Amino acid sequence: MTRLQVGDAELEVRASGSGPAVVLHPSLGRWARDFDPIVPGLVEAGYQAVAVEPRGVAGSTGPAGSLTLDVLAADLAGVVEHVGAPVHLVGHAFGNRVCRQLASSRPEVVRSVTLLGAGGRVPGDPEARAAVGASFDLDAPLEDRLAAVALAFFAPGNDPAVWTDGWFPGAMRAQTGALLAARSDDWWNAGRVPMLVVQGLQDRAAPPENGRMLLTDRPGHTELVEIDGAGHALIPERPAEVTNAIVDFLDRQR
Repeated sequence: MTRLQVGDAELEVRASGSGPAVVLHPSLGRWARDFDPIVPGLVEAGYQAVAVEPRGVAGSTGPAGSLTLDVLAADLAGVVEHVGAPVHLVGHAFGNRVCRQLASSRPEVVRSVTLLGAGGRVPGDPEARAAVGASFDLDAPLEDRLAAVALAFFAPGNDPAVWTDGWFPGAMRAQTGALLAARSDDWWNAGRVPMLVVQGLQDRAAPPENGRMLLTDRPGHTELVEIDGAGHALIPERPAEVTNAIVDFLDRQR
């Protein structure tokens, strides 16, 4: 684990393996350990996996008042420059919006961007959106909270207990504020860097229609993989399928 000073933030960064860098940004208010199921596959395929804890998550620190996507993208850019640009970016859910913001504003530091559970245009259903918020109520009984996690993030039949830990309500609130203050037109397309979109077909928080819309909006620059039996959590639900999709895409960018 490395602690990296980036502007007014100090970020925890964990690098594994060697080869072309793949920088991983986690979901809304979540930690980068969510990528643990896919890191070994990336390393085995000859990539360096660089997992970033955003400010306010795990041991990463930095002012969170009036946070913006530009600030979060600048944090990510600092990590990219530390490992050596250009890099491949992989963002899960909210994290892929940060990745898209960086690719839009500084395409020269991004080789490709992979979106896991991409949202932004087609909203999730109201019940799932409410359950996302309830998942961050750390004072609620665990049974109730896991029921919310299951509804918001996991396809029916998948075990939400793997996400018992890793929730950071303060970071969630700051990141939500950044998202609400942003214009989706500024980050939606991620410029014209090569893009892979991986969507769970049972994703109620970021419906699969978002990925299909990106495929239409970015002809010739975008690939879409849809995975059955996966919701918004995606990575712990179908780790092998997610890993294979990413590695196949990255190998074709060499």
